Parts: sequence; C-alpha cells; structure tokens
Amino acid sequence: MSYTAARPLTRRAVLGAGGALALGALISACGGDGGAGGTASPGGAWTFTDDRGTKIEAARRPRRIVGYSAAAAALYDFGVDEQIVGVFGPTKLKDGRPDPQAGNLPVDRLEIIGNAYGEFDIEKYAALRPDLLVDNMFIEGELFYVPAESKDKIYALAPSAAIAAGSVPLPKPIERTAALAAALGADLESAKVTAAKARFDKAADAVRAAAKAKPGLKVLAASASPDLFYASSPAKNADLIYYKELGVDLIVPDKLGKDDYFESLSWENADKYKADLIMLDSRTQALQPKDLGSKPTWKDLPAVKAGQVIPWNAEPRFSYEGCAPLLEALAAAVESAKKTG
Repeated sequence: MSYTAARPLTRRAVLGAGGALALGALISACGGDGGAGGTASPGGAWTFTDDRGTKIEAARRPRRIVGYSAAAAALYDFGVDEQIVGVFGPTKLKDGRPDPQAGNLPVDRLEIIGNAYGEFDIEKYAALRPDLLVDNMFIEGELFYVPAESKDKIYALAPSAAIAAGSVPLPKPIERTAALAAALGADLESAKVTAAKARFDKAADAVRAAAKAKPGLKVLAASASPDLFYASSPAKNADLIYYKELGVDLIVPDKLGKDDYFESLSWENADKYKADLIMLDSRTQALQPKDLGSKPTWKDLPAVKAGQVIPWNAEPRFSYEGCAPLLEALAAAVESAKKTG
C-alpha cells in the first residue's frame, strides 16, 4: 500500500550506504518505485517503503520527524539529528534524567508528546507539524505505543514508517533503521557509524566464542512484575533470536501467551525453568532484583543464588551503537557464568 504526504515535503534524497556497512543492497537497490529503502528524484521527491509494505511518497525529504523514543534514538545514532522534533514513549525518568530507552537523544530540546504506554497527546503532535512518524513494529501492523483507539486520527496527520522488530534477528531491524536513516540524509560511511558497526561485529564474535566455550549453559530471558514472572521466547524477540544464532543456549518456554512473546508464570511457579544465567528485563516498568526480595521463589532460583543475574534491555535500540554494549555484556556474563546443577 502507499501513503502520499498531503503537503509538500525538499532536497535530494539518499546518501548511499557504504560497503563498510554491507547495507548497499538494502539502500541503493531501491529505485524510484520504492523498494526496501528510500530514494529521491533529481527534483527532490522522496520515497521510502517500510516494513508493512507501505510506500511513503512525498515532494521532499521529511524535515520534521516524530518518533517512538527508541526508534528516534536509533536514527539519532545513525546521524539523523535536527529533523527529530518530537518523541513519545519512555523518554524521561521521574527525576528528569533521560530514560535509557531514549539513548543519546537530546531529550531537553524535543517535544515529549507522551512518556508512558497509552500516552500520546494528539494536539501536541499536530502542533509539531510532522512530516513523518517513525516507530518500531513488534506485532505485525501495530506501531508500538500508538494507542489503538486514536491511531486513525494520528495516521491522518502525517505518513508513518514502521521498522519490523519482532520475529527477525537483531541485525535486520538495525539494517532497516540504517536504511531509513540514509533515506533521511544520514551518512552511513561516517567514522562514528563505521566504528560502531566494527564494535558490534567484534562483540558478536565475542558472544559466539563465549557460548562455544560454555556448552550446555542454560540462559533464561525474563521479566518481573508484582504478580507474574515472564519467561521470554527466543523465537520472537529480535535480540534473543540473534543470541541463539550466535550459540547461546536460551531456554524456550513451552506455553506461550498471545503474540508468542512470553509465558506468564505465577511466582509460585517461577522455578519452572532451570537456568544457570538469568537475563532480567531492565526497563523502567519492570521489577529489578532489588525489588524482588519478598519473593521466596526468586531468591531460591539457582541463578539468583549463584549471583548470575544480568540486566536485559528487552527492547533494544536498533543501531550498532545501541546494541554493541548489549552484546559485550552478554559475552562477559556467559564467559564468567558457571553451571548451577
């Protein structure tokens, strides 16, 4: 399907991706009829085909972008800067500091139109005069943190670009975010981006080596709430899919809920899966180890007793700069972990 921007949007279009990033096929292969990336005609027209198959067409490259905080932060890592004017989703903590989901975004200069799930101020959004809405798509056809009850009003104000973030390995949404960044004018051959890519590749090799050296080390990705312990599926989360491809022995829950992302366990049954290492959701909405002292089953888990619990960003920032540290931390944790049984 196609979305044509209602008002004119300038400039030439895509700075080609460099071979150092192995993204040339994703970006330069797109012709004027769309394709996986974006392009512009000599006269300045701009197109980008997103991961819903939506072809966005505009008279010029978008100048005013509003994005989900993590998606905007990933674009920022690739070099999209002044065009980002607003964000929604976790951006600031209660004490005013940037939320980790916001990455390196200059949050103090951005208009925050919603800071939590369900928050999206449509009036503020309209006042920003957006040319493009950018978001991650964990469930097909659904833009993350865009309220379902008001999505039609939101989509009517500007075209939207979705990056698929579920059921694909981690490099894919990173490459697609890079393709969008390039279409928006970012230089993927910059020293900053190529250095981040090299660091990511080195960290991936480190995870592969650590996993190979620890065959049979069972790892569970999980999230904690007051009432439930969630065991996450390595078949849906982009980072977990990739970690499994690198050789990490991730536990696969056997009774997944709606959308197949996790199995919900009562705290009485939190010990269903025997893990040597637990990756625990570190997002602000999830309970952390310091909050779980009153849960006897938590304290009795073998990985907890062994002190083998590490933070897990269950929603990575899809850039090389955002994901390289996650890979490095996992490699170090697997390398130092011991079997508990």
